[in-house]
Amino acid sequence: MTTHTRYRDVPPYITKDGSEIRELMHPNVQGTAGASLAEATIPGGPQTLLHRHRVSEELYHVSRGKGRIRLGDQCFAIAVGDTVCIAPGTPHCVENTGSSPLVILCVCSPAYTHEDTELI
Repeated sequence: MTTHTRYRDVPPYITKDGSEIRELMHPNVQGTAGASLAEATIPGGPQTLLHRHRVSEELYHVSRGKGRIRLGDQCFAIAVGDTVCIAPGTPHCVENTGSSPLVILCVCSPAYTHEDTELI
């Protein structure tokens, strides 16, 4: 198991919902036990596509920027220092309401998979 990664060595990719992701730790790469940790970056203006994860619970922690998150029928502002729990099956999307990138640390348990992401 790899216990250490360097940010500069982790290439970003675009997920199904349209956000740029860096998988900082993931069982398929580093051999962690079950959760994954990623950084999502949403540039100024756009929002991610509405989606849900059938199995994974997600924790979002805002580290830069501000935005709005939709969780099912709820919609509320998020900013630096806020943490949000997204239960499995909950439709959600994030909008960047600022002029600088919105950066969110994302923990998924079990770990993120493309197959678990369903666009709505």
